[in-house]
Amino acid sequence: MKKTLWIILVALILVIGGGYFYFNTSPNNFAEEAGNSTKKVDVVDDSGFLMFTPLNQNVKESVIFYPGAFIDALSYAPMAKGLADAGYKVYIAEMPLDLAVFGKNKAADIMDTNTDEHFVIGGHSLGGAMAARFAHDNMADLDGIFFLASYADEKGSLAKADFPALSITATRDGVLNWDTYNKNKKFLPENTTFVSIKGGNHAQFGAYGKQNGDNDATISVAKQTEETVTAIKDWLALAVK
Repeated sequence: MKKTLWIILVALILVIGGGYFYFNTSPNNFAEEAGNSTKKVDVVDDSGFLMFTPLNQNVKESVIFYPGAFIDALSYAPMAKGLADAGYKVYIAEMPLDLAVFGKNKAADIMDTNTDEHFVIGGHSLGGAMAARFAHDNMADLDGIFFLASYADEKGSLAKADFPALSITATRDGVLNWDTYNKNKKFLPENTTFVSIKGGNHAQFGAYGKQNGDNDATISVAKQTEETVTAIKDWLALAVK
């Protein structure tokens, strides 16, 4: 029995270690710059979350975001900064081993201690799937969900959810399993908005450089971030009351 457990442990270490080696997930300069506080947004790294809080304006809605597999939370700072500039408070979860599968319920830590706020949740790639699983178990406590190059699975089915969803993909994405993405649309709420970013790819939903298996984008990470933020803001303004 002990030998079996050791074999499983070693295999897990090899898989996780291989994942870190395979994926280039270091935040780039674009992310580093967005992670700095400004006159409009205060940025704090605290209690397992990067928090982007709008200054000198009322918070419209709070956003909890789950990163993709092996992606540092700071890589999503440009997106979070863009939303915070528009008056939305953003929490980016820092996941155990940078894997949302080990932190599916991280959102509860924020929601339980900030009961005066209203929340939507979102995620990139694996983070989106885990956000959907959390949302599946906490539908009454959320105002909506958004996906970046991601989808809900059967365990995270939101087909019966009465809140809206937003699904953003990019035409040059070489990592997303498009067949599964299309098949799993049946697990989304009836009120789901679909947005496609022309020329964008999988990695540029964050700011961490090229990802193995991805296609080259024909637009910059700054442009893809701008279009992503605009799509989320438009969706929040119209779909989330």
